[in-house]
Amino acid sequence: MLEKWYQKWKILLKEKTVNPITYKWFYTHKRLRSAYRSLKTNLPYLFTYQEKQNKYLKIPNTTNLLDGFFSHLKDALRVHRGLKIKRKIKIIEAIIWK
Repeated sequence: MLEKWYQKWKILLKEKTVNPITYKWFYTHKRLRSAYRSLKTNLPYLFTYQEKQNKYLKIPNTTNLLDGFFSHLKDALRVHRGLKIKRKIKIIEAIIWK
């Protein structure tokens, strides 16, 4: 489906705009090109959690657990404001390897 979409819109994706002052060109739809390239590059990995599911391996389809873990780290660092980077790294390592 992604390839079909690209075939339909490839002329739009290749559109260029010329700066009238410097005469340099740039792609008109840079963000759209970037989104397409990202999807094309990462397509094999996008639905890994669905393909790898079995009764022994349960891969979550969201990052909610991970987000919660990071907020725990942020709370721990917030309590110890004013620490230098090396000390913060030691606290993070202690929490992770605990």
